[in-house]
Amino acid sequence: MPELPEVETVCRGLNHLTLDRKILGGDVLLESSIARSISATDFLTKLKGKSIERWYRRGKYLLAELSQGRGGAPVPALPAPAFFLPSQTGWLGVHLRMTGQLLWVNRSEPLPKHARVRLFLEGNQELRFVDQRTFGQMWYVPPETEVSSIITGLKLLGPEPFSDEFSIAYFAQKLHRRARPIKTALLDQSLVAGLGNIYADETLFVAGVLPTALCADLTAVQIERLHSAIVQVLDKAIDSGGTTFSNFLSVQGVNGNYGGVAWVYNRKGQPCRTCGTPIERIKLAGRSTHYCPVCQI
Repeated sequence: MPELPEVETVCRGLNHLTLDRKILGGDVLLESSIARSISATDFLTKLKGKSIERWYRRGKYLLAELSQGRGGAPVPALPAPAFFLPSQTGWLGVHLRMTGQLLWVNRSEPLPKHARVRLFLEGNQELRFVDQRTFGQMWYVPPETEVSSIITGLKLLGPEPFSDEFSIAYFAQKLHRRARPIKTALLDQSLVAGLGNIYADETLFVAGVLPTALCADLTAVQIERLHSAIVQVLDKAIDSGGTTFSNFLSVQGVNGNYGGVAWVYNRKGQPCRTCGTPIERIKLAGRSTHYCPVCQI
């Protein structure tokens, strides 16, 4: 599943390529890819004639503020709470879920088997939503409508890991007396938005903490190391364009490079990059979890 670095990579690519081009129409090839708040036909009708002012990321969600095609420079980035406010022009929302891809292609490009939604833009370009497992979704949020009333999952998200709200004090308070493994806690989107299985494993390795350690048993020093590691790992992954282990691609169809330098994730049996001990894999709350039994205690 694309996590924060992959979604951020897509967001930056979309802002580079798709702004200020009028949406001329489109095609919904799988109706369930459009959230039930609107029909596939109405979804395309509402978007037609509008353009994208700017893309934003909130957790693993992508949100595009729409405009009436007036053009001009992109608006400055908004803080996360702005995503919950109504817009005079409406929003387009996307969640890639497990296998979703947003690809920016020429309309003449052959249509792949798993294409689900096509948006036709000026310049003979197309924003194509491809999704093999069909869990991804797109939303249209009408003007003057609170975004989270349509995309309800936004209400459940904790702070962004790069935000001031995600402080050490906040993190420690959320972990205090919680009798659950730290790996499970890191996957909780209400604790911190955007972290997933790959980068939770990587964070725990960088911090030197076992994934099975209970939150309540963590020391103040361990919590500080974990907090720092979350930011460090995500920042490095964004710089690498995310991770491609299966089907993640940037909007231009490019693989992410973080997988080649991952510390533990997807490296079962391979030597630890620090101590040489074989990386181990266990199941924790139904998720594959990778760790070094020597470097993590």
